[in-house]
Amino acid sequence: MRLYLLALNPTDSVTEGFLPAARRLGIDVTLLTDQPDAHDADPAVDVLECDVRDFRAVITSVSAGRAPDAVFTNSDHLQTQAALAADYFGLPAKPWQAALRTKNKAEMRRTLAAAGIDAVRSAEVAPGQDPAAVLAAPDLPFPCVVKPREGVASEDVVLADGPAELVERCKEIQARRPRASLVVEEYLPGELCTLETLGDGERLHVLGGFRTELSPPPYFIEERLTYVPRHPEPVVAQVLAQLNALGVGFGACHTEFTVHEGRARLIEVNYRAIGDQCDLLLADLLGIPLFEHILRTHLGQPLPDDLGARSDRAARLDYPCARRAGTLTRSPAPVELSVGDVRLTYRPMRQLGERHGVYHTNRDILGVVRAIGADQESVDRAVAGFLGSQQWEITP
Repeated sequence: MRLYLLALNPTDSVTEGFLPAARRLGIDVTLLTDQPDAHDADPAVDVLECDVRDFRAVITSVSAGRAPDAVFTNSDHLQTQAALAADYFGLPAKPWQAALRTKNKAEMRRTLAAAGIDAVRSAEVAPGQDPAAVLAAPDLPFPCVVKPREGVASEDVVLADGPAELVERCKEIQARRPRASLVVEEYLPGELCTLETLGDGERLHVLGGFRTELSPPPYFIEERLTYVPRHPEPVVAQVLAQLNALGVGFGACHTEFTVHEGRARLIEVNYRAIGDQCDLLLADLLGIPLFEHILRTHLGQPLPDDLGARSDRAARLDYPCARRAGTLTRSPAPVELSVGDVRLTYRPMRQLGERHGVYHTNRDILGVVRAIGADQESVDRAVAGFLGSQQWEITP
């Protein structure tokens, strides 16, 4: 079997998740990427340069190689391209329309409003448009959130408290991203949560989710995620109804939403497996071959009615972040520990000697702490003890 895997920059999900899973399944992999030199992949993986943001280039590259059995990506930015290429070759795939709806946040809002499920007050700012024009949008409330229409990972997502601040924030983002369309939408209060799902087009499995703790406003950096085996059923039902309206139901999906007074409202839908090592934790926590299951769906193989996932353990991830610009001069080394019955893993995300600014995004993350144990209290205690005993130093 031959899998064509589309990627941009290397990620832990691909390097530690999907490539090893493909090897265990006996699948030959061709990795198509616009950054071939960045991928230090398994020697058995064919790495080919391709403009993966262009579905026509992807189709051409696949056509020139061995006949494909699957075309797959776990990149937010490449879901529509992978879906179109897979459909061209008659292979199982996410509907490209659903991939586009979920990536384009304005289109997601329009789809949900047209379905009568949820109407979030919002407006768009086109590339080069004076952001002051958005102030004429009817009923645009404050505070509101500004973000790139096709953005990801809290990049350039910021809260604006009033009209002047809104215009200023938009202009700042436009200076960094002159070609990006922006979305301005009402701030949705409530507890921030995620729902992780896996489907094969016929059956949809809910893998639980996370409660997310964010940095203080006006930015939205994820600092901690605590696993939730089961959100309340009415909440899950509301989220699944919105995903159904968007056409989501094949492969992995990571959905972020708020819950306020029992009402679940989508923040964004990432039509891929959750990242930032949460997927690695999920596979371990649930005790299932998560990455293999995801690949099998794209090979046209049905999921079992029961995944056999465990639900008797607790887990948490913490992301120590840089608070100032400078050079990282002290940082913990990678480690795996047992603290009582808790298994704790730390992986750095920056190397010593690297110099960075402060981005107010997930790019400020210095490392990832993953912990799994029998109960939440012991997991929280183990993580707090580890973080309290470590030092990250940044020299201006």
